[in-house]
Amino acid sequence: MRQVSFSYPDAKKQALKQINLAIEEGAFVVVCGQSGSGKSTLLRLFKRELAPYGERSGEILYKGKTLESLGERESAAEIGFVLQNPQQQIVTDKVWSELAFGLENLGLEKEAIRLRVGETANYFGIHSWFRKNTDELSGGQQQLLNLASVIAMSPKVLILDEPASQLDPIAASEFLAALKKLNEDLGITVLLVEHRLEEAFSMADKVLVLEEGSVLKYDTPQKVSAFLKHHAMLRTMPAAVRLFHACSYEEECPLNVKEGRAFLKKHFTCGKKAEHKAGKYKPKGEPVFELKEVWFRYEKEEPDIMRGVNLSIYPGERFFVLGGNGCGKTTMLYVMTGIYKAYRGKIFLWGKRIKEYSTEQLFHNHVAVLPQNPQTVFLKNTVREDLEEICLSMNKSREESRQEIEQIARKFGLTPLLEQHPYDLSGGEQQKCAVAKMLLTKPKVLLMDEPTKGLDGEGKEVLAELLKELKEDGLTTVTVTHDVEFAAENSDRCGLFFDGEMLAVTDAMRFFAGNHFYTTAANRMTRGLFEGVVTVGQLIEICKKNR
Repeated sequence: MRQVSFSYPDAKKQALKQINLAIEEGAFVVVCGQSGSGKSTLLRLFKRELAPYGERSGEILYKGKTLESLGERESAAEIGFVLQNPQQQIVTDKVWSELAFGLENLGLEKEAIRLRVGETANYFGIHSWFRKNTDELSGGQQQLLNLASVIAMSPKVLILDEPASQLDPIAASEFLAALKKLNEDLGITVLLVEHRLEEAFSMADKVLVLEEGSVLKYDTPQKVSAFLKHHAMLRTMPAAVRLFHACSYEEECPLNVKEGRAFLKKHFTCGKKAEHKAGKYKPKGEPVFELKEVWFRYEKEEPDIMRGVNLSIYPGERFFVLGGNGCGKTTMLYVMTGIYKAYRGKIFLWGKRIKEYSTEQLFHNHVAVLPQNPQTVFLKNTVREDLEEICLSMNKSREESRQEIEQIARKFGLTPLLEQHPYDLSGGEQQKCAVAKMLLTKPKVLLMDEPTKGLDGEGKEVLAELLKELKEDGLTTVTVTHDVEFAAENSDRCGLFFDGEMLAVTDAMRFFAGNHFYTTAANRMTRGLFEGVVTVGQLIEICKKNR
């Protein structure tokens, strides 16, 4: 990129400003930055077919040629792109057909396609579900299929926009490991936008940090971590990096769990019990939501998604649900509200059967649901109109609506976004606007499906503070998430949804201290060294006590 700037139509400020950037062949580059910093815009400009509409200046060169001068075949085949939402990229109904689709469009011979598809399926371990329907796959499988379908076309460059944001921790680790293997085995240049940097950061050859549309830093992970020591972006860095800078040692910064454990062994007296509030949280009052032996399946002949689920959610608590992709977490949220009807069992809301509430009673001043895809809640041409629409549905006057919108916009930092189209916002900005819209219905219970998806560290802190405020106001929240770190720091109780049941429902500290995979980097780093450490804050505190 040479002096590249970009503005969206009618936008008051540029999305990208004077970007100068050179990416070497075979590099693994991680792109990070706060929501709205221009990450997705930058990546889409590299892929001609996906470039956003707007005004661009400057040059983008691929192997010395401008993107505009590339032939259609070269552009389509050599520069691959994997989207954030796996369902947006799948175009056929069968796995084998999806793998062959790009190759067929390139005009390869039938036998060449069969060979390439077979080789790719074996490389990615897809052969066991090769003949399945694409809509039967879990989110992790769908994203792996998207990656395999792009790789089958033999790209030279692979661009990925938060591909692991909708994956559970295990599937995300496997996906990122597959990327690194492709980079090392095939020499493919990788550009990866990612907010969850715990694993991706140490994989990178270079890290590009964007801030307000400009390059803040482009260097090795070690140098970037040192540069961000006093920057707000430090809160998004891996646990080992945050620990290192909190302790201020003059040596090379650890970047991952393995290096973090070595750092701890070298500098601290281990084996002492960490002080935390494990076991101190106890639910109070009568349950808000109560599920008793609840069973659900989508069709009569299909397997059960919920198998005798028993669960109680108490007033004012922050309850988090974790589990693998496709296990039924989201389904459970919609069954709880009666949107999906359980065929056996009972669901109570404040002691009253859920089916006894009318839709208007339930979703005005009682329950609000934030869906996984925030775009589905937007109906108007500007964020302000969307917020006004929900206020008017609550029978608020225009003056009351204006005051409430201004108040919630200040709280979430949405004021500069109010006149923009919701679809022109970044993923993190869309998520904040969607949460704000839900809260304008004044619910007593808020159910959220992956609310941290697309949020940067600052956005997560805003959401975390909001959850605390809502708790103080007596509002109950139930959150489905793959973000283990966020759940550990902001939940009162957690549970693991597996095989149609809720397992290990307990307070957050006990839940994460007892897990091996659904746990935090801080816990993995300290296991066997310090006992009972779950969050980075706890780890920093106990290290300062044990120097």
